[in-house]
Amino acid sequence: MPDLSTRYLGLKLKNPLVASAGPFTRELDNVRRLEDVGASAIVFHSLFEEQINLEANELDRQLSPNEGFAEAQSYLPELAAYNIGPEGYVEHLYKAKRSVGIPVIGSLNGVSAGGWIRYAKLIEEAGADALELNIYYLPVSLSVDSAQVEKMQADLVAEVKNSVRIPVAVKLGPYFSAIPNVMKRLDQAGADGLVLFNRFYQPDFDLENLEVVPNLSLSDSRELLMRLHWVAILYGNVKADLAVTGGVHTAADVIKSMMAGARVAMMTSAPLRYGIGHFASVRSKLVEWMLDHEYQSIAEMQGSMSLRSVPDPEAFERANYMRVLSGYTLKSATR
Repeated sequence: MPDLSTRYLGLKLKNPLVASAGPFTRELDNVRRLEDVGASAIVFHSLFEEQINLEANELDRQLSPNEGFAEAQSYLPELAAYNIGPEGYVEHLYKAKRSVGIPVIGSLNGVSAGGWIRYAKLIEEAGADALELNIYYLPVSLSVDSAQVEKMQADLVAEVKNSVRIPVAVKLGPYFSAIPNVMKRLDQAGADGLVLFNRFYQPDFDLENLEVVPNLSLSDSRELLMRLHWVAILYGNVKADLAVTGGVHTAADVIKSMMAGARVAMMTSAPLRYGIGHFASVRSKLVEWMLDHEYQSIAEMQGSMSLRSVPDPEAFERANYMRVLSGYTLKSATR
C-alpha cells in the first residue's frame, strides 16, 4: 500500500485530499461524513465580516447614503440560514472540531484590519488547527494602484500572523501582474501556506429585469492548468506550503497537483457535483494509479514536474506560448 501521507501547515495528513471551504460544513453530519469518506482535513466555510457588520448595523455609515443599500444586502446570504454572527460560527466550529479526528481549518473573509485580527483570534479560540485567510478583494477605484493592493495584503498577513499562534494560510486570486513576487512577499510576511487560487465569481446581467445578479458556476478540470503552472514555478522558491484549489475533480488532477509541488489538493465543486462520497472514489483511484506506476509515496512525486525538476523549463515560460500557437494545425473543412 503506497504511503499517501503529506504535511500541510505543520499538520500531518493521512492523504493530500482536503475539503476546501464550502457549504458542506454547515451541517455537523456532513463534517463527520467528510472524514468517513477520506478527506484528510476540512477547511470550514468562511466567516464573512460584512455579514457580522450588517447584523450589528455597522454598515450604515458606509452604505446608508447609497440608494442601492437594500439591493446590496441581497447579495449576502440570510444570516439565520448561514449561521453567522461570530458567536454562531465559533460555536459551530467548536462542535465540528470535536466531532472529527482530522484537522479543521477555519476560514476568514474580512474587510478591515481590525476585523481580520479580531475574528482570527476567535477562530483560534474555537480550537481550529489552522486559519485560512480568504482574501477576496476587488479594487474598483481608479486611484488604487497595484503596489498599494499588494502592500495591503502583505501587511494584513503579517498583522494576523502576529496576533495568532496557529498556522496561517493565504487563499487569493490570480489577478496580479507579477504573481511570483506577490507570493514571495506573502511568504516573507509569514504565511505558512499559499492556496492557489480563489475563484472570483462574476455577476451576470438579468436582461428581463435589468438587474445585476449573483452567478455561480462550478469548476471543472480545465481550471486546474493555471494552478499547476504557478505552483510548479513557486515550488522550491517559497518556504510556505503550496495548496491547489479550483479544478481538482479527479485522481489525475490530484497527481498533477502533487507533481507540480503542492502539499494538498482541495475540492469543493467536485463533491458538490458528484456527492461527498466522491472523496472516496478519488482516493481509491489515486492508490490504483500509484500502484500501477510504482510510486511508493506521495512525497516521492511532490515537485517532480516543477520548474526546478523538468528538463525543459521553457515549458513554463513564453516559449511554450509560441510553441502551442505554431503547433496548431487547422483541420480541413468537411463537406
